[in-house]
Amino acid sequence: MSTLKKVSLGSQGLKVPVEGLGCMGMTSGVSGMSVYGEADEAESLATLHRALELGVTMLDTADLYGPMHNERLVGKALVGKRDQYIVATKFGFEVDDNENWTGQYNGRPEYVRKSIERSLRNLGTDYVDLYYLHRVDPNTPIEETVGAMSRLVEEGKVRYLGLSEVPADTLRIAHAIHPITALQSEYSLFDRRVEEEGIIAAAKEMGIGFVAYSPLGRGFLSGEIKTPDDLEANDSRRIFPRYQGENFYKNIALVEKLKALAAAKSVTAAQLALAWVLAQDVVVIPGTKRRKYLEANVAAASMQLSPAELAELDAIMPVGSAAGAAYPVGF
Repeated sequence: MSTLKKVSLGSQGLKVPVEGLGCMGMTSGVSGMSVYGEADEAESLATLHRALELGVTMLDTADLYGPMHNERLVGKALVGKRDQYIVATKFGFEVDDNENWTGQYNGRPEYVRKSIERSLRNLGTDYVDLYYLHRVDPNTPIEETVGAMSRLVEEGKVRYLGLSEVPADTLRIAHAIHPITALQSEYSLFDRRVEEEGIIAAAKEMGIGFVAYSPLGRGFLSGEIKTPDDLEANDSRRIFPRYQGENFYKNIALVEKLKALAAAKSVTAAQLALAWVLAQDVVVIPGTKRRKYLEANVAAASMQLSPAELAELDAIMPVGSAAGAAYPVGF
């Protein structure tokens, strides 16, 4: 078994390992796009079971992934082992009754109810440990959405509430309606918007845990992507600005510096990048669908970076150094 450290996520009582598992890439993406290449269900299930052996007990999924297929895959891993996993899922990107993303956000109370019932069926469970609003619906007051989510806690369908990718002021409003346990946002050496905008500081001030997704910059910081042609034709990353044109090569130049530092420390670039995020006193959920990468990611959790090493990483990838927007228009 792993000796992964456990920490309190937020101040409502949820204990999690410092490293969870992002499951998004284990199934196809939206509209036929693959997420980080083609998926293999047998290997994905083996990875989910290996995660449990390693102490990576927090699984992160969402109704959007697939849509629905990802939750169902996670549900297969939960059979007979539900109480050993911490399951986090999300809603808010509107998925219709034909299981298609409509391109809209939906945070209306009736959709909150519909979404949790659907997710519980997909996962084959009667409760979710952590339920996130995936994105805020601009047409529904956050108070109404979180109010409806709080009723799910009262009913025992959800244990703790979370938000994803919200600014500090929205987080404060939501937290006043019902205690928010976790804020999940993108955070890596490559993407430090939550530092720039004071979001991570605000979460900590309110006693809200921070969960960093894409801690490897959607795979960029792994050092294994060298040209755009390394991505499969239907890989969703091809639509992200950081993977396009001149941006790609500017970002690769940053990664080369990271790889040099990692080599000097006899670790991989991915492990060094993960260790940096963990040093920021947050929980990480690197995504993978293969056991070998899961095991390498877990090894990074035991790395200790000195103040000098942290400063060197800050110097080669300072805030704002990544070229290109974090998301394509519409995300």
